[in-house]
Amino acid sequence: MTITAEEAQAWYEEADEVHSFEHVLRVKAMAERIGRAEGADLEIIEAAAYLHDSRGASPEEGGKARKEHHIASAEFAGEVLAEKGWSTDRIQAVQHCIRAHRYRHNGERPETLEAQCLFDADKLDVLGAVGAARTIAYAVLAGQPVLSEPSQQFLETGIKQPGEPHSSYHEYLFKLRKVKDQLFTRTGRLIAEDRNAFLIEFYTRLLAEYKGDR
Repeated sequence: MTITAEEAQAWYEEADEVHSFEHVLRVKAMAERIGRAEGADLEIIEAAAYLHDSRGASPEEGGKARKEHHIASAEFAGEVLAEKGWSTDRIQAVQHCIRAHRYRHNGERPETLEAQCLFDADKLDVLGAVGAARTIAYAVLAGQPVLSEPSQQFLETGIKQPGEPHSSYHEYLFKLRKVKDQLFTRTGRLIAEDRNAFLIEFYTRLLAEYKGDR
């Protein structure tokens, strides 16, 4: 048995705007697009996409729960798919996709094609126009400014000075601009080039407008 969109949506009712069900649907669509191009198992990808943020995505959970959401989501996936009669090997394939989807791998790298498709799709959602919107939303949710000029120390080392905010521009410099070089599939990397070009233009323009130069 497969997972329906209605069933999956219920797992994200309490999710924040950055990790909402809309994010899940975008990741699913992109992972399937990459999977079709790369010849991956689309059933594994669909299940993994629906379940990849199913635990730890609500603001109330936050903190440690968010940092370990890939582990909790993989465990939940095992329960869901076992109830649907999935075989052990296919459940484990989905669980690997979920455990390995984080940008900071924490020891588990995406080894299978399906895991690489999910990883790339999830990371592509922090690039391009959607990526800019999500990064700004995340800054606002965290009580940080949309844009604040980074200190020279941060520009050189990635380490903020005491009291320095972590604006969406800080996040772009710290993480987003590096994402395209972390992707695994040829299809994902091609899409990332275009989306990354948009981010460069967007933050260059945003910084110029904040300074009154444009």
